[in-house]
Amino acid sequence: MTAHESFWGLRLRRTLAGDGSAPVLVLVEGCAGTGKSRLVQELTTLPEAARATCLRWVCGESAAPPELPDHGPVLLAVEDVHRADAEELGLLRRLLEQPRPGLAAVLTCRPEELAAPGLPLGTPPPRYPPELTVVRHRVRPWSVEEVRRVTAAALGERCTEEAVARLHERSGGVAQIVVDLLAVLRDSTRQRCTAGDVDAAGVPVRLADLSLGRTAALLPEHRPVVWAAAVLGEPAGRDELVTVSGLGRSLGRQALLAALAGAALTESDEGYGLPAPLAARAVHESVPGPVRQELHARAADVLARRQPVPWASLAGHHRAGGRIRGWLRAVEQAAREAAESGRHQEAIGLLEQTLDSPSVPPQTRARLAPMLARSAVVGLRSDQTVQVLTQIVDDAALPAAVRGELRLDLGLLLCNQVGMSDKGWQELERAAAELREARPDLSARAMSALVMPHWPRSSLDVHQAWLRDATRTAEDSGDEAARSAVAANRVGLAMSCGDPQAWELVTELPTDSPDPRSRLHAARGLCNAADAALWLGHHGRAQELLAEGIDLSGKSGAPYTEHTALGTRLRLEWVTGRWAGLADRCDSFVASTAAMPVISADARLVRGLLALAQGEWDSALSWLSGADASPRDEAAPPLAAATSGALIRLALARQEVPHAAREAREAWARARRKGIWVWAANLAPWAVEALARSGDTEAAREVIAEFAAGLEGRDGPWAEAALSWSRAALAEAEGRHFDAVPLYREAAAGYAAMPCPYAQALTTEAAGRCALRADGAEGSGHTGDAAKAQAVADLTACTRQFTELGAVWDAARARALLRSHRPAKEARPPGRPSYGDRLSPREREVAELAGTGLTNREIATTLHLSPRTVEQHVARAMRKLGTTSRQHLAEKIDTAVLPDAVDAVANSG
Repeated sequence: MTAHESFWGLRLRRTLAGDGSAPVLVLVEGCAGTGKSRLVQELTTLPEAARATCLRWVCGESAAPPELPDHGPVLLAVEDVHRADAEELGLLRRLLEQPRPGLAAVLTCRPEELAAPGLPLGTPPPRYPPELTVVRHRVRPWSVEEVRRVTAAALGERCTEEAVARLHERSGGVAQIVVDLLAVLRDSTRQRCTAGDVDAAGVPVRLADLSLGRTAALLPEHRPVVWAAAVLGEPAGRDELVTVSGLGRSLGRQALLAALAGAALTESDEGYGLPAPLAARAVHESVPGPVRQELHARAADVLARRQPVPWASLAGHHRAGGRIRGWLRAVEQAAREAAESGRHQEAIGLLEQTLDSPSVPPQTRARLAPMLARSAVVGLRSDQTVQVLTQIVDDAALPAAVRGELRLDLGLLLCNQVGMSDKGWQELERAAAELREARPDLSARAMSALVMPHWPRSSLDVHQAWLRDATRTAEDSGDEAARSAVAANRVGLAMSCGDPQAWELVTELPTDSPDPRSRLHAARGLCNAADAALWLGHHGRAQELLAEGIDLSGKSGAPYTEHTALGTRLRLEWVTGRWAGLADRCDSFVASTAAMPVISADARLVRGLLALAQGEWDSALSWLSGADASPRDEAAPPLAAATSGALIRLALARQEVPHAAREAREAWARARRKGIWVWAANLAPWAVEALARSGDTEAAREVIAEFAAGLEGRDGPWAEAALSWSRAALAEAEGRHFDAVPLYREAAAGYAAMPCPYAQALTTEAAGRCALRADGAEGSGHTGDAAKAQAVADLTACTRQFTELGAVWDAARARALLRSHRPAKEARPPGRPSYGDRLSPREREVAELAGTGLTNREIATTLHLSPRTVEQHVARAMRKLGTTSRQHLAEKIDTAVLPDAVDAVANSG
C-alpha cells in the first residue's frame, strides 16, 4: 500500500478535494536518506493536489515562508523541520494551532536530529485544536522486494539475486544509499552485477560525509564509542559497546548518550549501532590504525564471552587485532561448524582467505587445507580454491596421507567444477595410489570417481575396471561412506549404460543413512541417476529422481550436486516441451554458473537447441560452439553427442553438407571410443543423414549397424526411437521414401510415449514428407488418396505441434511443405487474394523467419521459394508493419492484424 492509499493519505485527499473536510496534519519522520522528500513529491502528484494550491517550504534556508491563500484547499509541505529556528517554529505552531479550513499540512523531519526528542515543533508541545486531524507517519527502510524493484528499474536484468540481497544488507534499506550505490553500478561495463560488485562500489560520499560529520561533532573523548560500534559492525548492547570502546563505565555511558543525541549512533531492538552497515565501514576506515587494532582486540575478548561463540566474527577480530594464534583457532572452529551445518560456501571463503596468508604455519596449513578441499568438492567453483590446493599439494613437507587426500579433492574440483578433465583424471589416479595403504577409504573414493562414465577420453571398459577395484577397496576399508560413494557411482554407470538392473540399484542408495556423508553420496547418486534416466528417455522416472535428489541435496548441504540437478531439470523441460520462459530460465542459470562450465553445459545446450528451432541460427551456433562453450572433446560425452547432432542439423539446414559430414564423422568416432551407445541417440539420425547426403551411404550404414549392435540388451527408449529414425533417414536419402514412412512413424510413436513432443513432431513431419514424395514418384505403385490424406494429416498435426512449442523455423518449413501438397478441394480460387495493409499468411511467415535473423537464402531454402520472392515478401512486410529493420519484424508481427478467418495453411498468399 502506497502512502496516499494509507489511512492518513485518504484523509489528506478528502481535505484537498474541498468537500468541507476538517484540516489535517501529517508528521512524516524518517532517518536521513529514507525518502521523505520523495514521499512529499508523490503527494503533490495526486489528482486532488492538482485542484489545490500546493506550497513548499524548506526550513533553515532563510527563505520567507509562503503565504497561504484565504480560501480553497491548500497542500502545505514543510520539509526539514529539525532545522527550523525559533522564529520558524513559532510561525508553524501558530499556523497549526489555528488552522484554516481546507489545510492539508505535511511536515517532514529527521527524528534523530530534533532538539527535543519526539517533538518536531519543540517544547511545550503545540495545542492542536479538536478539528485538526494529526497523524504521525514513520518512513521505514526499503524491504528486499522494494530494493529489487528499484534495482531492476536501474540495471534491468543485470543484477543477480545475490547482488540485490547484498545491496539491501549493505544499505540497511535506506533509499538514498541504495540510489547512490546503483549510480555507481549503473556505470559499470560488466554484463552482470554481482555481490562482489556491490562490495567494490564503496561507501557513497553522502553517507560518508553524514556519518563522519556526526562523529566529528562529538567531543574527542566521546568518539571512541562510535569507533567501537564501527569495529563491531553490528548492533551491540551498552556494556559490550562500552567495553570495546575502552572508555570505562562512567565515561562510556556519557559517550553513548552523546552519540545517540548527536545521531552518530542509533538504537534498535538489537542494540546500538551505526545507521547503516556502510556507515560503519566509513567510520571504521577513519579510525587511526593503532587505535583500530586495540579496538579489534577488545572486540575479540567481548565476542569470546558470547554463547554461542560467533567464531567467524571472532576470527576476523583476532586477525585485525594482531592475534595470529587466536585467529587461526577461530578460523578452524568456524570452518568446521559451517561445513558440518552444510554452509560450505561460508567455509570455503573463510579457509581460502586464511590459507592465502603466508603467516599460516605448516602444521596449521595441513589441518585447514583438507577442510577447504572437502567443502569445495560439494560447494560451488572457486578458482582460488584450486590455486590454493595446487600450491599446497606440492608441499613435500605434507604427510603422504594428507597430500593424497588433498589430491583426491583437487582432482574432483578440476573435473567437476573447473572442467579440466584430463588433469583431474591424473590427480585422481595418483590419489588412489597414494592413499591405498594409509587411507583405503579415500582411495576407494578416488577410484569411484573414475567409475563415472562422463570422462570424455576413457572407454566403458576402463570405467568398469575401476568399478571392480573401487568395490573391492571400499569393502576392505570397512568404511560406510566409502561404500556409499561406490554405490552411488555404480548406479550412475549402470543407468548411463541402459543396464536394466540400474533401477534396482537406485533403491539401494542409503538415502536414510544416519551418516551424513552417506546421505550426501546418496543425493549425488539420485541426481546422477536422474540425469542418466533423462538421456535414456525415461522422463517420468527422471522427474521423480530429480525431485528426490534436489530435496536430499538441499538437506545435505551439497550446492554443487543441487546445481547439476537444476541443469538437468532445464534439459527435462526442453525434452518434454515445457518451452514457455525456458530461454530466460537458461539465461539466468548460465549467468549464475558462468564460472562453472560443467554445470552450465546443460543450459547452454538447451539454449542452443531453442535458438535452432526458432530460426535464430547465429545465436544457436554461438551457444553450441562459441567461445564460452566447452569444446566437444572436453565435454561430457552425452552432451558432446547432443551438441554435435544440433550442429550437424544446423549445417544441413544451411546446405553445408561437407561440413555436416565432417562433424558427423568426428562425433561418431568419439561415441565409438566411449562405447556407451545409448548416448548416441541425439547424434545418430543427423549423422546418418549428413553422411548419406554427402554420398557416403556406406558410412551411414556402418553407423546404423554399430548403433543397433550397441543397443542390444540395453534399456534405452530414446535410443530405440533414434535407431528407427536413423534407418528412416537413410531410406529417405537413398530415395526409398515408401520404406522410410513406417520407420519415421515408428520413431514418432516412440517419442510420443516418452513423451518428447519436438522429436515426435520432427519425425511425424518426415513421415508426411516421405509419404507425399512416394505418392508423387512415377511408377512407384504406392499412390492412393488414403495415403495422401494421412500424409496431410501428419503434416497438419506436426505444424500445430511446432507452433504450440514455439518452433518458428520448423513450423514455417512444415507449413510450406503442406501448402505445396494441398489437396485440390482446399485450393484457393484463381487470382491473388487482396489483403490490403494486412499481412498475407506467406508474408507473415517470411517476416517471422526474417525477424529471427535468417538470411533471404536460408528462408528460401526453408520455404521452397526463390531468394527474389523472399526479398519481395520481406519488403512488403516491412512496409505494412512500418519498420525499416528486419530485427524489429518479430515484435511488430505480434501486434499485426491477421486476415479474419483465414487459415495460414490453406492460403498461400
